Amino acid sequence: QVQLVQSGGGSVQAGGSLRLSCKASGSRYSSYCMAWFRQAPGKKREGVANIESDGHTDYADSVKGRFTISKDVYENALYLQMDNLGPDDTAMYYCAVPSLDTGPWLSHCGFTESDFDYWGQGTQVTVSS
Repeated sequence: QVQLVQSGGGSVQAGGSLRLSCKASGSRYSSYCMAWFRQAPGKKREGVANIESDGHTDYADSVKGRFTISKDVYENALYLQMDNLGPDDTAMYYCAVPSLDTGPWLSHCGFTESDFDYWGQGTQVTVSS
């Protein structure tokens, strides 16, 4: 069984920084594509950043240049460094990975929620102006 346990997050003033962590336990997940999503109140969940097994990264336009996704394969961990935060970044943030049954068959690493089988419990990020 795969579990994703998130930590980090919290409240910060605009312009501040936060770092989210996501540690995976269990072995039946694919590192082909690992991602961060977020969901703001009253809005649909959206993809924020993803990272492929070769280290290639992709970001939503709204966070490019401010957020950095990284991973530590030895620690089975995924990170999201968030800098220059603004009120629009306020949301619940989730990490997500596909299973071993799904990951190898993905045509590309994107932000399609159905591609991800395991999700973290969510971490609240609140940015005040």
